[in-house]
Amino acid sequence: MALTASVKEELSHLQVRKSAVRAAELSALLRFAGGLHIVGGRIVVQAELDTESVARRAARAVGEVFGHECELGVISGGGLRRDRTWVVRVARDGEALARRTGLLDAHGRPVRGLPPTVVNGSVEESAAVIRGAFLAHGSLTEPGRAAAMEFTCPGPEAALALVGSARRLDVLAKARQVRGADRVVVRDGDTIATLLTRLGAHRALLQWEDRRMRKEVRATANRLANFDDANLRRSAQAAVTAGAKVERALDLLGDDAPEHLRAAGRLRVANKQASLDELGRLSDPPLTKDAIAGRIRRLLAMADRRAEELGVATTAEFAAHAGSEQRRA
Repeated sequence: MALTASVKEELSHLQVRKSAVRAAELSALLRFAGGLHIVGGRIVVQAELDTESVARRAARAVGEVFGHECELGVISGGGLRRDRTWVVRVARDGEALARRTGLLDAHGRPVRGLPPTVVNGSVEESAAVIRGAFLAHGSLTEPGRAAAMEFTCPGPEAALALVGSARRLDVLAKARQVRGADRVVVRDGDTIATLLTRLGAHRALLQWEDRRMRKEVRATANRLANFDDANLRRSAQAAVTAGAKVERALDLLGDDAPEHLRAAGRLRVANKQASLDELGRLSDPPLTKDAIAGRIRRLLAMADRRAEELGVATTAEFAAHAGSEQRRA
């Protein structure tokens, strides 16, 4: 099950006993998923939802908290759209419900944001507002860099009111416009986990954290593999460079270099990938890594002096040129 559907399914069955908290959730749900319509001169409250369990939760709240009857219907998608939309509709006493839920103010005007009683309610009511908004038009993406909990809002005032409710829960949320739609977005992974806990989606939180941990483990493994590959490439390049410098030194000096230095150089050329410890063990007689390194350094220094006398490329210049040629090839 997708994360969004999983969260909505769990929240739609969450038991809430306080009437004020249920009222706050329903007010936000109706504001974010529905609207007010004038039918035959009467105000009708209607909410369109994408989940049957959420629609039934809203219908129960209308009856149990406010004592109004409502109709529950379904609209089947046509054409390319195969999803069904569940409709909660209160035609009889619609105006009374709209006033009691705060969709209409005391003067009978539609509220553009959220009702003041809801905005200024308790912390539990603030959590209920966000829960209602998520059940209406919320989504949760997979953990990762682009992880986000988003709420599509009916207008900028509602978005700002939702940001305020999140702030009361110590949750940082941002209001923004995306492709002409007002949205509230929560992006930080830890913040999303905190919000899921506040909303009461504990099973969904475990699912989210499990997927998050798996992604982090995979990302860490990939980083380590890339790091190892980079180290191997650098080591291989360093070995090629060292071998090229010694080869250049042997060519420049020929038999003029002392035999023990030439022997160390020939070992380096014949075993380009070997460490200094391994070169020392291969030497006859065996040498310490400091001794073999010292002999190679003296060989290179003699070759560089000879190169300066002849006006030709030094060992380092020759190795750099050879490396660039190899990379181009």
